[in-house]
Amino acid sequence: MLILCASIVIPFSSVKAADSAKGKALFQTNCASCHNVHKKLTGPALAGVADRWPDKKLLHQWIHNSASVLATGDKYANDLFNEYNKTAMTSFPSLSNDEIDDILEYVKVEGGKPQGPKVVDQPEGAPDKGNDNSLLFGIITLILAVVALILMQINSNLNKLAGDKEGVPTPDPVPFYKNKAYLALIILVLFMVGGYLTIQGAVGLGRQKDYMPEQPIFYSHKVHAGINQINCLYCHAGAEKSKHAMIPSENICMNCHKAIKEYSGPELTTAEGKKVNGTAEIAKLYDYVGWDPEAGKYTKPGRPIEWTKIHNLPDHVYFNHSQHVVAGQQQCQTCHGAITEMDEVHQFADLSMGWCINCHRTTKVQFADNNYYSIFEKLHQDIKDKKIDSVTVEMVGGTECQKCHY
Repeated sequence: MLILCASIVIPFSSVKAADSAKGKALFQTNCASCHNVHKKLTGPALAGVADRWPDKKLLHQWIHNSASVLATGDKYANDLFNEYNKTAMTSFPSLSNDEIDDILEYVKVEGGKPQGPKVVDQPEGAPDKGNDNSLLFGIITLILAVVALILMQINSNLNKLAGDKEGVPTPDPVPFYKNKAYLALIILVLFMVGGYLTIQGAVGLGRQKDYMPEQPIFYSHKVHAGINQINCLYCHAGAEKSKHAMIPSENICMNCHKAIKEYSGPELTTAEGKKVNGTAEIAKLYDYVGWDPEAGKYTKPGRPIEWTKIHNLPDHVYFNHSQHVVAGQQQCQTCHGAITEMDEVHQFADLSMGWCINCHRTTKVQFADNNYYSIFEKLHQDIKDKKIDSVTVEMVGGTECQKCHY
């Protein structure tokens, strides 16, 4: 009897429970660009997806390779394929069945939650715009300086009156505007303040911290990257592959907005407090690309959206996004601030040389599992083994075009 019980318990105990937390990370990496749990995007809404498939193994096969399921003639799969204009689903052969189960568990948990806008917490380290009291301190300092000068003038008059009463001859106090000491002090202060402002102006020439231009379409990063959790790299694909992060092309916007025709999120307002009609902004996108939402097709030639560039660096400055994002493992918020909280994007940092250098002084290099540094280790070892007697510039990439021509 004990042997029989053990034979029953052991197989069931080996079954791995699906992990919703792991599923969320996998969903954001692999699925979120086309799917939402509650909303129809490029692909169908995924809430209840496991219940819609007659066989879980068939669902696994569909995710691994949708074409193989379509070839079997399965009615539900073919109906789904035809519903989305015969657009094949991206295959994910690298996902294991356990990982797919984790994703399905996340979809099940998330699908059971009531719909509504997600409240995004303020990221740690984000600037507090309400605590800059520099102007107040400057005004108070100026008032105190004026009061001090008035008190000094009153003190001189009182000394004169006291001296006259006691019969001690006291010269008349020199008027403020004729007092050479006061005038010299004022000139010195003005010279110092003027010099400071001149230097600051020269140092800050060309910088545009907090620059927030009005864009042709009101695009809210808070809604897209914050509430809807669209990965930054979905739109700015170049950030991990090239020097430039790239402004996304209109077709990337239309991947979602062919299906999302109306805005139903939280109220949008400009920096001046003016309300924004989100649905009207989507209509502007349609007008730019020539899309007719009623007909569901492009009906006229599109034209480029003339976005205003916000983050600008001098021509002599070299900055590579992929080097910082991939090798440096920096998050977007390091340079762009709390981007997931911005309805209208503004320049968070001054992007000065000092700001960059301070970051380089404190950021630790990731030596572990970094193939770049293994090249130098090999060269050092080759010299020790007397395989080579020296290292040329070419050996460390000196003949690569981008070393000089970037």
